[in-house]
Amino acid sequence: MDKIQSLKGMIDLIADRSNPDDFAESIFRTEDALKNIFVNFGYSEIRTPTLEDADLFKRSVGDSSDIVNKELYSFLDKNEKNITLRPENTAGVIRSVIEKKIDVNTHKFWYLGPMWRYERPQKGRYRQFNQAGIEIIGHPEGVAELEIISMICSINNALNIKNSVIKINHLGNQGTKTNYCNALLEYLKPFSSQLDQLDQSRLEKNPLRILDSQNQNTQKILKDAPTIKDFLSDESLTMLQVLKDTFSKDCSIQIDYGLVRGLDYYTGLVFEVISDELGAQDAYLGGGRYDNLSEQLGGKNIPCIGMAIGIERLALLSNIDIEDKTLVSFIILSSNFEEKAYKIAHDLRTINPEIIIDVQLAEGSLKSKLRKASKNNAKFAIIIGEEEIETNTIIIKPLVEKNSEQTVMDINEISSFFEDIT
Repeated sequence: MDKIQSLKGMIDLIADRSNPDDFAESIFRTEDALKNIFVNFGYSEIRTPTLEDADLFKRSVGDSSDIVNKELYSFLDKNEKNITLRPENTAGVIRSVIEKKIDVNTHKFWYLGPMWRYERPQKGRYRQFNQAGIEIIGHPEGVAELEIISMICSINNALNIKNSVIKINHLGNQGTKTNYCNALLEYLKPFSSQLDQLDQSRLEKNPLRILDSQNQNTQKILKDAPTIKDFLSDESLTMLQVLKDTFSKDCSIQIDYGLVRGLDYYTGLVFEVISDELGAQDAYLGGGRYDNLSEQLGGKNIPCIGMAIGIERLALLSNIDIEDKTLVSFIILSSNFEEKAYKIAHDLRTINPEIIIDVQLAEGSLKSKLRKASKNNAKFAIIIGEEEIETNTIIIKPLVEKNSEQTVMDINEISSFFEDIT
């Protein structure tokens, strides 16, 4: 019988604690670091369903986006309703805010979870992937933009990310965006026959998306195209400069008037963070302001800004110092006293939170269990057999220092010993 394999672009993440360079371990450490940052900034967690009505993304992301045109995982359920595995989470958060009638003046949200897009798998990008993100709901343009950039700098610093650049741009209000799109359309019309099929479709639906084209010929044509800078108000241009000046000592920031991002709902500030260590697809974080999205989804006019972070890509770049906790391997040598021995392990876990106690549950010889403990980089092994239970003692065997002798210790002394372990 043929083995069932995972679907293309869907990966298993199985942590290997003994290997600090393990990809799954790096992902989990990255997620923990992000959660700490979100909490430190005063954000509340939100969890939305992974399945949503397909219309949610068609109305929010936009028909001109690659996500809707090519990448949605959509299907009919048993009631013939068209549902979609979420490709991003901003639309779901706003849907939840509208549906639950949340007080938008009191919430800043963070989330973390799986997303799905049907695209070609590549380095750091899979068809099922994980995203973390934040959404600032109900705050107009101004301080919220400063907070977003501040958090990005904090993420880069906490994860010790090298060679990254924060690219920022401003799309103005809806009127600015419309005027610029019309000017871009007029410029590109004479070149329409030179555009590939995808960019011709973008020209008809949303000319702004052409700026994001991967076609080299299109990019050559765009070199002399009008830029949005000529259509922005003095306030918008000033905001970009203020953001750059405020955080330039903490992070590398560039103003890029060609930056548009891939979703149609953005207005105002847009940004992405790139690293040349990721190759051609170099962005690992991005977002922007989306003040009109709530109305598009049937809600009130609510000013919003947010960002999303690709966990797998961020994990490739992160250089987090491994938390320096001492691993102790707990070895039980007799099945006759497993309950009593395990209760000792249970009590020890409460003494020193900086110690990880790994109870070896599998059967095996003492030699094989010590070998496993050394492979897992345990600092000590605690050994309990029938003799130790009868004499109310335990054996402590150092594993890091070679030729170190083991110690037999009265069980009543173990508390003070554990308190002093570092």
